[in-house]
Amino acid sequence: MRPLLVTMTILSSILGMSGAEPSKPPYEVAAIYQELRSRVLKLRPADIGEKDESKILAVVMDTGFPEAAFTLIATADGSASLYFSNGGGIIGAGAQPKGAAAAKALLSDAAKFVGKMTSTKETPVVMPGTTTFYVVTGKGIVTVSAKDDDFGENRHAVSPLFHKAHELISAIREIDEKRSKGA
Repeated sequence: MRPLLVTMTILSSILGMSGAEPSKPPYEVAAIYQELRSRVLKLRPADIGEKDESKILAVVMDTGFPEAAFTLIATADGSASLYFSNGGGIIGAGAQPKGAAAAKALLSDAAKFVGKMTSTKETPVVMPGTTTFYVVTGKGIVTVSAKDDDFGENRHAVSPLFHKAHELISAIREIDEKRSKGA
C-alpha cells in the first residue's frame, strides 16, 4: 500500500494534480478587497458592542467567477456590503432599513446552519465556480464551501443560506440603483 501511495504522490506532483485547489485564484485580487474582507473575518465581539462570544458577528459569502470574485458581508449591527476582488464594491447598504433588515435576516438564518459547518483558521480567496461561507463568532470561524450550482440548485444542506444571501444581494443592488439615480 505504501509504494502505491508514494507513486501516486509523485505522479500527482509531476502532473500538478495534487487534488487540492490552487492556493491562489487565477485572477488579480486588489489590496483594498483583501483589507476590507480581512477586517470582517477578524471581527471581535467588542468591535460591534457585543458581549456574547457565541453570537454570530458576521456572515461572509465569497463567490468565484473565472475573472473575479465577490464577497458579500453582513454583520450583526446590520451592516451590509458587497466587495469585488478587482477593488470595486457597494459599501454601506446596511445604512438603509431594507439592507439592514436583509443583513440581520441572513445572520439569523446562518445560526440554523452553523452545525453543518467546520471550524477554520484559514480564509483563502475563493476559486472560480465555488461559493464559500464563513460565519464569524467570538469563538472563531466556521465555514462551508461547495460548487455554486450545488448551492443554487438546492443540492447542498446549506442551500437555503445561499438563497437568503442572494436576497441580501438583491437588496444591496436595489439600494445602489436608487443611490445612482439620486433617489
